Amino acid sequence: MDESIRTDLKYLGLKNLEQCWDDVLKQAQKQKPSYQRLLHDIIRQECTVKTETQRLNRIKNARIPEMLVMETFPFARQPKLKKKLVLQVYDSLQYINENQVLLLVGPTGCGKTGLATSFLVHAINNNQRGLFIDFKQLMVKLYQSCADNSSTKMIKNLTNIDCMLIDEFGYTPLEQQQAGLFFDLIKARHKNRCTIITSQLGFDKWSGVINNQHLNAAIIDRITENCVVFNMNRCVSLRNKKIIHGTDENT
Repeated sequence: MDESIRTDLKYLGLKNLEQCWDDVLKQAQKQKPSYQRLLHDIIRQECTVKTETQRLNRIKNARIPEMLVMETFPFARQPKLKKKLVLQVYDSLQYINENQVLLLVGPTGCGKTGLATSFLVHAINNNQRGLFIDFKQLMVKLYQSCADNSSTKMIKNLTNIDCMLIDEFGYTPLEQQQAGLFFDLIKARHKNRCTIITSQLGFDKWSGVINNQHLNAAIIDRITENCVVFNMNRCVSLRNKKIIHGTDENT
């Protein structure tokens, strides 16, 4: 490759074409496409590479602890889960297009985080920016932002995320200020962005987490206005149990 061409490709940010330049020329010499077809194929390949690079960057920025997709969810082991509803919301991208809240409620180990992650990954694969965050971690970040008066900026940044997964709501009771910050976040995302929440608690037990009757009611009111609830309370644990029992040599 001529060095001037390499310099120009770097300037234009066409890294893939820079790497594949010799192969492109060899293929063109072999197949002898028209100029229009050659340019079309080069442009299409660059677009494909750029699209995939952007997708991978969105996946990385989402900070997903374990990449789980819908194709591997064990529906056969969870017959109590409404598979048809799950796939209808998933395939239609209804939760993104309508800025819905998805609430997955169920006991530990039933797969609610894995299922929620599948929705998040699907959104990211469809050009949405996503974020996976533990509820406790979220509240720590919001609370710490009050120290330097950056809570408004943080809530704005979190609101700009197209699909946000808040995992394990309810493990930690909230202080009054924390409850107010959580309300501000839910209020800002309400009807503007998709929010996915996993929890072991049904709405009737949220007052144990948000110890303020008015805030609790206001949060639930906004969540339920445009919400799909996946009730997984009758689902079984998917975790394989391996228990090793020790024995006392003297018995």
